[in-house]
Amino acid sequence: MSIFLRHTLILSLALLSCTNIVGQIAVISGTVTSNSTKESLAGVTVSCGTTNGTNTDSKGNYRLEVPVGEQAIQFRLISYKTITKNISVVAGQKLQVDIALEDEYQDLGTVVISASKFEQRIEEVTVSMEVLKPYLIENTNATSADQALDQLPGVNVVDGQANIRGGSGWSYGAGSRVQVMVDDLPLLAADAGDAKWSFIPLENVAQAEVVKGASSVLYGSSALNGIINFRTGYPTDSPETKIELFRGVYDHATQTLNDTLYELNDWMKPWQGYTGLSVLHKEKFGNLDAVVGGNYFSDQGYRREEWEKRLRVNANLRYRFPSIQGLSAGVNTNIMRSEGSNYFLWADCKTGALLPAPGTTTEYTTWRATIDPFVTYVTSNGGSHKLRTRYFLTDNKNNTNQSSKAIVYYGEYQYQHRFNDYFTATGGLLYSVNTVASELYGDHVGKQQAVYAQGDFKMNRWNISGGARAEKYNVDERNESWAPVFRTGVNFRVTDGTFLRGSFGQGYRFPTVAELFVKTNVGNLSIYPDSLLESETGWSAEIGIKQGFRYKGWQGFVDVAVFQNEYKNMMEFTFAQWGNPLTDPLFGFGFSSMNVGDTRIKGIELTLAGEGQLSSKSSLRFIGGYTYLDPRLIAYDSSLTSKVSIENILGSDSSDFLKYRFQHSLKMDVEFNRPKWMIGASVRYNSYMVNVDNIFVSPLFEFAFPGFGVGYYRDHHQHGDAVLDTRAAWKFNEHIRLSFIVKNLLNNVYMQRPADMQPPRTFALQANVDF
Repeated sequence: MSIFLRHTLILSLALLSCTNIVGQIAVISGTVTSNSTKESLAGVTVSCGTTNGTNTDSKGNYRLEVPVGEQAIQFRLISYKTITKNISVVAGQKLQVDIALEDEYQDLGTVVISASKFEQRIEEVTVSMEVLKPYLIENTNATSADQALDQLPGVNVVDGQANIRGGSGWSYGAGSRVQVMVDDLPLLAADAGDAKWSFIPLENVAQAEVVKGASSVLYGSSALNGIINFRTGYPTDSPETKIELFRGVYDHATQTLNDTLYELNDWMKPWQGYTGLSVLHKEKFGNLDAVVGGNYFSDQGYRREEWEKRLRVNANLRYRFPSIQGLSAGVNTNIMRSEGSNYFLWADCKTGALLPAPGTTTEYTTWRATIDPFVTYVTSNGGSHKLRTRYFLTDNKNNTNQSSKAIVYYGEYQYQHRFNDYFTATGGLLYSVNTVASELYGDHVGKQQAVYAQGDFKMNRWNISGGARAEKYNVDERNESWAPVFRTGVNFRVTDGTFLRGSFGQGYRFPTVAELFVKTNVGNLSIYPDSLLESETGWSAEIGIKQGFRYKGWQGFVDVAVFQNEYKNMMEFTFAQWGNPLTDPLFGFGFSSMNVGDTRIKGIELTLAGEGQLSSKSSLRFIGGYTYLDPRLIAYDSSLTSKVSIENILGSDSSDFLKYRFQHSLKMDVEFNRPKWMIGASVRYNSYMVNVDNIFVSPLFEFAFPGFGVGYYRDHHQHGDAVLDTRAAWKFNEHIRLSFIVKNLLNNVYMQRPADMQPPRTFALQANVDF
């Protein structure tokens, strides 16, 4: 009995203690909004002291338990001024505190996520980044994502191949050194490792973020040269609907070679061009955020026998659980069907520059689909759990026995903890399975697994970042070793508007199924597999300075970066005698991916961007830059000389300058706005492509394709190519706008890679309705 009484007494004292503790707690709650837009703000950190805090949900609501007495409650969100609210609470009190945050005018106004997987001001990141804003997509009548990206300094897309600062050349549609993503999930196909730019839902892109330099620590294989991450949007407090309808027409094209004028498209029908329609609707239904969109596009083509039709629909759904603060789940989907015909090479460089070479035309039907379930849980102490998954289907059917069906099953778990504003720790695990069933590559299964961690410190004027990753990949019975990589970076704020940065990062890329196993023919041209390809590794380093400016309503920045990238065992498609000289076309000569050796790319880049008021009713915004490259082969694999001559590795000019790179690139876009109308222009200049594969200028190719003439064309086009686009728009009211866009205003005839002519002058009429 004495033991029972003793235990009862202890329990009673404990309950009285708990009651006393509970009694000393008060609860504050409320909503945080933007003072300028009046929209609710998600992700605002609400804290009391150093240990007690929470974050607002997607509706801007928060709930925080605080001790009784005088308390200082702090509200913090990047790009907004921090507010401290002093309150006095008594035990058991429930107090509502609503806050409106003001914009922070000391920064450059751009927030990015891709550099470290959390929100940062662009001037504070430790790497070079570019941001593609939605207005550049909409106002330039970009019909696919590669056209929009072509506006950004240091970024080129050559025949579908993304290239950042010369890190890639032209890979014949297989493999990418740039990881392309939508909402932090990879979008490279399981078979060829390529990006289908028309599959990206441009109608719902909030912004695209480009990280320049090795990014494998956070994003894995294929991020050897950087990443391009398209971020889609969710609804705000008010419903939003957008409709865009456009019609484009191709102009007459001619070219002059050796003082002779050649007609290129006199076969074209009157008013031949393209038509498109995009729709988007965003709305909140209680705790459900819903976005639905779609795009239809029909292109009659500017090259004979080339056309395309595609239909894409997409939806983002997210549900915020009211009973569990910080928990949300949803699914994003995107489905596209496309059909058409394209060709690989022109017939000849003169009148046949927009006609197909015999046997190089392919008719295709393609399905692409992504289904992305996800769960996010944000804790009250600064932690967040994210589980992202993706099912990615690529199904290509064609009339040339090159069909392929590839599926990616992808899953990634990420935990992140933010210790106030001073330190953010990020770590994750991922596992992916790729399956390929193909006439072109055969049947294969690949598996990928990785673990990564990164820490980001912020101390006064310093931002310091460092991380590591280990990743393993295997295809069929081929097992790669674990690939460890590291990165570090620092950003120092010299003055309020001057930021000095330096970074070093390692990267790697595993060979794709296409590079390992492809075996096909394009006309008389053969492409051969190389199952012995080794993985690429490399590193990127840079020093840069970003100078922000703000003066009487103007804001922007000037950025200068000096960089160097080095790659070991670089993979390049190379022309040689890979096949059987007695039975294969062209005596066994053709292309195959191979490890050509070690390379080094040095360069400097200048970027300028800004916007501001010219008067009370007019504004101007601009973005542009210049990139200089010195890409070199520093050592080739001497074991290859039994198969390939060094001239074939080096290319047409037999120097160590890497193939398919532009040494000089210049880009600028300027837009002038008034309340009722807008005018704008963009210019893109690429210098002469110094080096291409020997085969394109050799007599052997002329034998296979008589009159082909790439060498003849290059001899008469040893200057660079400049393309000027213009646009103008009239706003009938706040909901309706009509635009007229002229692409390639000067009607220049030019090619990006050999035998691939680009569009002539194009006139487009575009109508936008927003409500």
